[in-house]
Amino acid sequence: MHPDFLDCRVATLLAMTIRTVTIYESLNRPMSEKIRRIAHLDMDAFYASVELLRYPQLSGLPVVIGGTRRAADALIDPLQQEKPLHRIALDDFPRLKDYTGRGVITTATYAARQFGVGSAMGLMKAARLCPQALLLPVDFPQYRKYSKAFKAVITDIAPLMEDRGIDEVYIDFTDVPGGQREGGRVLARLIQKTIFEQTGLSCSVGVAPNKLLAKMASEFNKPKGISIVLEQDLQDRIWPLACRKINGIGPKAEARLQGLGIRTIGDLAQKDLDWLIDHFGQKTGAWMFDAARGRDDRPLVLESEPVSISRETTFERDLHAQRDRAELGAIFTRLCQQVADDLQRKGYVGKTIGIKLRYADFKSVTRDQTLERYTADAKTIRHSAGLCLKRVPLQQALRLLGVRVGSLHRAGPDLQPKAPAPPVSDAASATGVAASSDQLF
Repeated sequence: MHPDFLDCRVATLLAMTIRTVTIYESLNRPMSEKIRRIAHLDMDAFYASVELLRYPQLSGLPVVIGGTRRAADALIDPLQQEKPLHRIALDDFPRLKDYTGRGVITTATYAARQFGVGSAMGLMKAARLCPQALLLPVDFPQYRKYSKAFKAVITDIAPLMEDRGIDEVYIDFTDVPGGQREGGRVLARLIQKTIFEQTGLSCSVGVAPNKLLAKMASEFNKPKGISIVLEQDLQDRIWPLACRKINGIGPKAEARLQGLGIRTIGDLAQKDLDWLIDHFGQKTGAWMFDAARGRDDRPLVLESEPVSISRETTFERDLHAQRDRAELGAIFTRLCQQVADDLQRKGYVGKTIGIKLRYADFKSVTRDQTLERYTADAKTIRHSAGLCLKRVPLQQALRLLGVRVGSLHRAGPDLQPKAPAPPVSDAASATGVAASSDQLF
């Protein structure tokens, strides 16, 4: 046998031995030598899964959640049903093939995703891909209820949690019992099991040395998966992935990278820092350099304050400020009321009131104004948002309307929001509030 071949075999065996010892040591390291273990927990098809708890007869079927409530939803409305929800016949559920409008998908069951249907896709396009899918309206109060429930389970077990939205969180496993065992798998399994027992919902968990890798790992074995990534797994498990898998690299950045011949995270890791800075700038280039090497020192943000609270809606058809003034006025009033309700429910007041319009040609405009005093009052928000409307052109038809309150502050003794006011009526949008501000609709 050739000596060079023997040398190669010896080197390979040595590398495998070192790797095996390293993995064994990391999995069985004494508690006095704890390594950082961060988990990313992502609920599986969260909105759809909540709906399946109400309608178990839909389990295993393609189901799409999206759009606003429609007349066809009356037969399945939980507030109007006299018989148990699980007894509603399948024929009573609206079908995607019958949908007309411009709503978008919020989420879909895994059975629907097999047909290429996914979040943010237009419902009309989805209807062509999966016409037999059942269509349910979005029910945010119900989703918020279950979101609070699963997060309460987590903090009872592992108190250091960063809330990342209605259906995902980061958790610090480092000092929690079981957080080091099998790289964090033991604790992940406990949390996963307890969430299911107490809510009926499933989740997927990724555990890694940092938030960047944990986020990627949580996608490896969806649904109901647990994925463990160790420091030495970078080349085998992370580098073969597309650059788009790095949270923070979007479609535009991915297209630029591909134009430069970079398709995988491994390709990106081969580029030196100066090259990346030359092509993407100091900040982004330095971040890409670290991200490709699995480096991320960001701490968990245990408490965060929202920058603003907003509500917006995309219309089923284009609406014109003159021809559809009454309909637009009612929608505008409802959005202002919803923002006010959100502020009061979350305990905030704000003083920057803004609007967002998107025209039929997809161009968007925003306007805002800052008040002298903080508010969470629906009529005040409606009045100020109406003044913002006077500063935008309304000759074109509209496809989207939104209202935002920013410059938020916790409602303390000196900034206490008023008790929830009675809803601003549609009539008020045409008389009282609207007249006082001379609004356009």
